[in-house]
Amino acid sequence: MTDWDPTQVVARFEHVRAHTESLAAPLSPEDQTVQSMPDVSPTKWHRAHVTWFFETFLLAEHESGFSPFQDQYWFLFNSYYESLGPRYSRPDRGLVTRPGAHEVGDYRRNVDARVRELVEGLDEGTLTKLAPVIELGFHHEQQHQELLLMDIKHVLSRNPLQPVYAGTRRAPSEPDDLGWVEVEGGLVEVGHQGEGFSFDNELPRHRQWLEPYRLADRLVTNGEWLEFMADGGYTRAGLWLSDGWARVNAEAWRAPFYWVEHDGVWLEHTLHGTWPVDPGAPVTHVSFYEAEAYATWAGKRLPTEAEWEHAVVVDGQGDAAHAGGNLADQQAFHPAAAPARAPHGSRLRQVYGDCWEWTASAYHPYPGFHPPEGAIGEYNGKFMSNQMVLRGGCALTPPDHARLTYRNFFPHAARWAMSGVRLADGGAPTTSLQETTA
Repeated sequence: MTDWDPTQVVARFEHVRAHTESLAAPLSPEDQTVQSMPDVSPTKWHRAHVTWFFETFLLAEHESGFSPFQDQYWFLFNSYYESLGPRYSRPDRGLVTRPGAHEVGDYRRNVDARVRELVEGLDEGTLTKLAPVIELGFHHEQQHQELLLMDIKHVLSRNPLQPVYAGTRRAPSEPDDLGWVEVEGGLVEVGHQGEGFSFDNELPRHRQWLEPYRLADRLVTNGEWLEFMADGGYTRAGLWLSDGWARVNAEAWRAPFYWVEHDGVWLEHTLHGTWPVDPGAPVTHVSFYEAEAYATWAGKRLPTEAEWEHAVVVDGQGDAAHAGGNLADQQAFHPAAAPARAPHGSRLRQVYGDCWEWTASAYHPYPGFHPPEGAIGEYNGKFMSNQMVLRGGCALTPPDHARLTYRNFFPHAARWAMSGVRLADGGAPTTSLQETTA
């Protein structure tokens, strides 16, 4: 946000905080306590952790006579900040039955009231000085809103009753023809610039050289993925990176995450129930290894993150708010088939929303990157190893959280995130998937 008037800051704070509670509202206290695998956190933990963030980085530093709401909460709800002391083991978060969901609500209300009082009492100069921490808190909570939905999707998928969270099933669709957008390349600039929020990993803006290339105009669909599967995609070692092939065999992968075959029909678990796979919708919940294998099978490749960002800029969709897309405000909470046309005369479809798009880029610092001093410096920089970058946002991403330069990142084998695939190549003549695999 650009207006740091206390009234506007409080309004933004209340909006972000209320949205988290609205996402948790359909869930029972029992739903909010379950941790279905180590990568998933309980809903009540997400609610408490983002509260801990404001308490730790804002109130503890600037509230007169500060005292924590509860001493042990700093141990329970610290995520990974080594400089702030010991923390409870991440894989064991589901064992913490107390505090319960209601007590976490008490914690949130207490901290909310104190943050409002603090902000309303700040002079303009002090508020401007604290603006980066406050806005980081907003975007941090939005990250956890997305994670809350990804995590509860996994939790509910493990329930044999297949409970519905929210959203509405769309009518089945068929894939349309895949098109290609030519990009000249050259010496380009990537990374955040100008006004507006960015995480530290989006900086500094820098130059990169790109050879001419082209990008698929939409995401890979379920129907195309079914062709990959039918052609032995999960059984042909030559399509896979060595680590990916080892994971395929160790975990018996034979379809995307959340897919299950029943009486010869592939079904997909979603937040609005379990339904037959929609051929025209983007394939989602696939790992980097699967995305890479599919691209190899198709005779193509994954784009680098610089290629993705530059193509979106030259396509006229650098402003995510103007471009729009199937983001969380649509409340479908699931990817949708590509629209017939790109927005506002552009050529690329599904740039923002639907699925986070795997890139071929390892999550490394940009040239000249330096993490901020203090505990905030642990936010991103220390994770720049053994992860791959994803771009664009997904159907669970808050709309004012998506942006051109956002660098999401997950390990190569991660599948529970809402991740999909956009193909690229070096500008060779277009060939169909059938031709490239014949």
